[in-house]
Amino acid sequence: MQFFGIGIHVLIAVFFAIHVVRTGQNMYWLAILFMFPLLGSLVYGIAIYLPSTRIQYGAKKVISVAGKILDPNRELREAREAFNYTPTAQNQMRLAAALLAAGQSKDSAQNYEACLQGPFAGDPAIRLGAAQANFACQRYDACIDHLHTLRERTPNYAPEVVSLLMARTLAAAGKEQDARSEFEFALQKYGSFDARAEYAIWAIGIGDKETALRLKLDLDQTINRWNKHNIELNAVMLGRLKNAFSM
Repeated sequence: MQFFGIGIHVLIAVFFAIHVVRTGQNMYWLAILFMFPLLGSLVYGIAIYLPSTRIQYGAKKVISVAGKILDPNRELREAREAFNYTPTAQNQMRLAAALLAAGQSKDSAQNYEACLQGPFAGDPAIRLGAAQANFACQRYDACIDHLHTLRERTPNYAPEVVSLLMARTLAAAGKEQDARSEFEFALQKYGSFDARAEYAIWAIGIGDKETALRLKLDLDQTINRWNKHNIELNAVMLGRLKNAFSM
């Protein structure tokens, strides 16, 4: 095909050549593109250009989602097989995380607790996982104990995550005043979207409409400024907010 007397494959090669210069790729690509414009463009497009665009991100996301739909238990199955074959602490951590992701929170909590009895007892990631698993299976006292330990031993490890989980756990345990204090602390300390969202969900749930609506106004202003990517990243939280305020 010709475009103003120039082959379309040459124009594509020129487009990729500009990309080479602008992105600081190796200059030998220029030689390849102009010596072999058709084949060179094909190779450059696959090897360099596509990985630098959102096309690859989208493709990976589609593949990931498709994989979970077709084989949702793959990670859990592989994690269990790995632990059964080689029962190391690392493989048990992987199994505990996979169990939690699969909704098997009791088994997850048991595996996390076992990990904390070994050489990785001081690992804050494992302790946070144990707290999350205990929260998921409604063992609130155990969750609070783990969160207190995290704050005492590793106060700089995921402090916002710890604070919000503490607030939610206190709320679930029926300690409303303590929960409110923790939500207020998280809001003032971090002021993040998640802090506002968790506080708003809790507030509307206990009938504190004034606090809930005030927080939701801020949340709506933030959401209105988001692009599609931000909305996708926060889809779970947005779903929880929608459900909470539709009741």
